[in-house]
Order: sequence, then structure tokens, then C-alpha cells
Amino acid sequence: MESKEIKLVVKVKYSMIASQPGQSSGSCCSIDGSCSIEPVIISETYKNTSGHFPEADLGLGCGMPTDFAAILPGETVLDLGCGAGNDCFVARSFTGEQGQVIGLDFTKKMVEKAIRNKQKLGFSNVDFILGDIEAIPFPDNHFDVVLSNAALNLVPDKKLAFKEIYRVLKPGGHFCISDVVTRGSIPQALKTEAEINAGYIAGIVPLDNYLTLIHDTGFKSSTLHLASPIPIPDEIMAHHLSPHEKKKFTVAGKGIYSITLSAYKI
Repeated sequence: MESKEIKLVVKVKYSMIASQPGQSSGSCCSIDGSCSIEPVIISETYKNTSGHFPEADLGLGCGMPTDFAAILPGETVLDLGCGAGNDCFVARSFTGEQGQVIGLDFTKKMVEKAIRNKQKLGFSNVDFILGDIEAIPFPDNHFDVVLSNAALNLVPDKKLAFKEIYRVLKPGGHFCISDVVTRGSIPQALKTEAEINAGYIAGIVPLDNYLTLIHDTGFKSSTLHLASPIPIPDEIMAHHLSPHEKKKFTVAGKGIYSITLSAYKI
């Protein structure tokens, strides 16, 4: 699929999710609602997190970047692919009233939903805007921290996305991202089964490539905080792999992983 096609598919899917009441069943599902790989839904752990607002938690994340972002009081934070605002409200509990948190999403209905949630909470230092991660609408050296949770995997041009993150961060600032990657070679049949261009792992890249991209952009002191496998159901594995191939695949630690990592602009 071309970049424009991928963006359109993602926008339609997430507009549908934003229009639904309550928590999504997970972002791995295709536009018709079918789902091949179970998503990592960890939003339950947000319940005891400061700043958590259940109405903003659509269950679309693959990690908790705010746990590792080291956000300080008074800092300015940008959340890329903010959805209904869940991580923004958690980040605001760290920045306090003197800081500022901005959520960016390119799905209009998600931004509208996030704004409604903000209005319910009455926050004056949290804002949500419509925008593209490949062309972040802010000046250079603007943010102390950039967050993202299960959004960069949906971006067609990750090289451009990381250049934009680098550009808008202040010198000494850092990002903390939860995202989805592969480890080892994944049979094409499994990728097709997972409908990567229409769902949870659209645009997924190998972890080594991901880390190289971050380094080549100019980021330093990168830290991989977590790497957790996303389980592929046995019936799907059995459909595409022989028992011997499945064993080799599992033992080698190959598969789809959720990761949380950070790096600094020096």
C-alpha cells in the first residue's frame, strides 16, 4: 500500500473507534472488525496511575511510556497519536499546573473526543490539536519530552517521523515511546494473516532497524526499558507453520513485540 492509502485506512479505522462508546477491543482489528492477533491491552494497569481518566482510555496502547518518561514538574510535553487523551492526562499529573501537555492526532474524531474529555476535567494546561506526525506543527526546540504509545508503527515514513521528533525537542530533551516491532524473521503468511497494513501492526519494522533509525537521526543514550512478546494464537501458528517450524520460531524468540524505549537529543 502507498503512504496515502495507509494513512486513509488508519484514519478510517480510528475514526470508527472514536465514534464507539467505551473502550475499544484493541487496535489490532481490521476495518471490518476482524482480528487475527490478540493485542497487548494493558490499560487495566492505568487504573491505579495518577491522572488516569477512564473515559480517555480506549485500550489502544501497547505500553505505558509515562512510567519511564521521567517527566518533571513544569515541563512541556507532546504526545504523538494521543487518541482520546489518556497518556496526556497521566503526563499532566507529572508536569503539574505549571507545565503544559499537548496531544497531537491526525484523526479529527479522536481530537474532538480528547477535547471533550479535557473539558470534563477542566484542565487549562492540556490541549489537543489535529496534525500529522510526519509534519509536526510546532517550531524547533519546543518540547522537553515527546511521548507516543502504539502510534509510530502506523506511520508510513518513520525516518521522517523521528526527524520531526528530534526537531521539536529542546537540546537535552528526550522521547519515551511504546511501540510494536518484530524480532527475527517473520513468515510473510503470518504478516498477511495479521493484516499489518490495516491494523495494530501496520508499518511494523524489525527492532534492530528501529534502533538504527533512532541512532542515525542523532539521538543518544537510548534505553530499551521493556520488550514483551505479543502472543500469536496457536491456531494461526499451526495454519502457517509445521510443528518443527513453530518450535524453532518460538525458541528463537522470534515474533511481534511491544517495546518501550527512550533516547535523548544532546
